[in-house]
Amino acid sequence: MNYAKKIAAWGEKHHPWVLDIVRIILGLFLMNKGIVFLEDSGYLRDLILEKEAINQPPAVISAIVFYVSYIHVLGGGLIALGLFTRLWAVLQFPVVFGAVFLVNIIRPFVFAELWLSIIVLSLLTLFIIIGSGPISLDRLLKREANASK
Repeated sequence: MNYAKKIAAWGEKHHPWVLDIVRIILGLFLMNKGIVFLEDSGYLRDLILEKEAINQPPAVISAIVFYVSYIHVLGGGLIALGLFTRLWAVLQFPVVFGAVFLVNIIRPFVFAELWLSIIVLSLLTLFIIIGSGPISLDRLLKREANASK
């Protein structure tokens, strides 16, 4: 636990405001991707079941589709706002990891989506380490808590 606090403290000290803009864009991108998946859940189901790589009952596939869609919408929105950014980046991580290593590697001719997934995975890793930054609801809430003491 002490190691996690050291990483969090380092991230708070070394966070330029430009990364907040990147965090907001990443959050909006993830939220948009979740909305697209919600509007066409069949597309996401087809991505998961492509080439029959996953042999699971339909209820498990439906649960995965539900999780991926809602974690992108809710998590992307909260990452964009900078509220519990580390937590939501951690919750997004397995979804994007699966997109990189399970979905996009199976489809060898869609390099743009593979690279986009790798970039998103890298950015999620970055925000797990450095946190929300100066332009965030986390910082505003922390400032309000300190002011009320």
